[in-house]
Amino acid sequence: MASSDVQTVSSGADKAKLALAFALVLGGFVAFYLLAGRGALTQWGALLVALVAGVVVFAISESGKQLIAFGRDSWKEVKKVVWPARKEAMQMTAYVFVFVVVMAIFLWLTDKTLEWVFYDLILGWR
Repeated sequence: MASSDVQTVSSGADKAKLALAFALVLGGFVAFYLLAGRGALTQWGALLVALVAGVVVFAISESGKQLIAFGRDSWKEVKKVVWPARKEAMQMTAYVFVFVVVMAIFLWLTDKTLEWVFYDLILGWR
C-alpha cells in the first residue's frame, strides 16, 4: 500500500509570496481598467509588468518551484513516448471514424426499432 504525501503551503513566508503574487496579478487587471484614459500603451504596459511580477513571485515560492519541477518531469516523460508513424496514425483515425459511424447507425436503428415497438405495437399511437 503506497502512502500519498500531500504537500501544502507550510510556511508563513510562502503564503505571503502566494498572496503577493495574487495581489500583483489582480492589481495588474485593476490598473488596466483604471488607466483607460492614459492610452493603450500605458494600460497594457501596467498589465504586463504586473503579470510578469506576479509570475516571478509565484515562481520563487515553494508552490512555484514544485510546479516548475512538475513541468520538467512531465517534459522528460513526454520525450520517452514512442509516437506512431503518420501511416499508423491515419489508420487508427480512420478506424475511429468508421467505428463512430457504425455505432451511430446501430444506435439510430435501435432507437427506431424501440420507437416502433412501443408506439406502434404496444400503445398503438400511430
